Amino acid sequence: MNQGVWHGATGTAKLLGMRIDRDRPDGSALVSMTVTDDHTNRHGNMHGGLIATVLDTAMGATASLIRGERGAIPFSTISLTVNYLAPVPLGSISASARVLGGGFKTVFMEGEARAGDGTLVAQATGTFKRAPI
Repeated sequence: MNQGVWHGATGTAKLLGMRIDRDRPDGSALVSMTVTDDHTNRHGNMHGGLIATVLDTAMGATASLIRGERGAIPFSTISLTVNYLAPVPLGSISASARVLGGGFKTVFMEGEARAGDGTLVAQATGTFKRAPI
């Protein structure tokens, strides 16, 4: 099934200009966005809360694609832990994720974010819950 690149139906994704590639060979999502002055902290780098948002989106979307009938069932974040490894300058960021384990209703995820030059800038783990349908 060709899901293609989704440019964000949610308010947060639209506001940040996130793109979500849902057509990757491993079934996961890749979330990317352009980092502009509007996304920076007082040091001129991407704000950490926005890095966490990109990771959260990648992990939630991947959980939904892999465990939620190829995205038909959304997953909500129960917990999220982010470790920041390097600053993200103006340019771009992308985040990917993988399922670590869990069951039908609860999924444990791991994600990583990279700056446009490929530098690993953050790693995250999270727990996501299947939405009741």
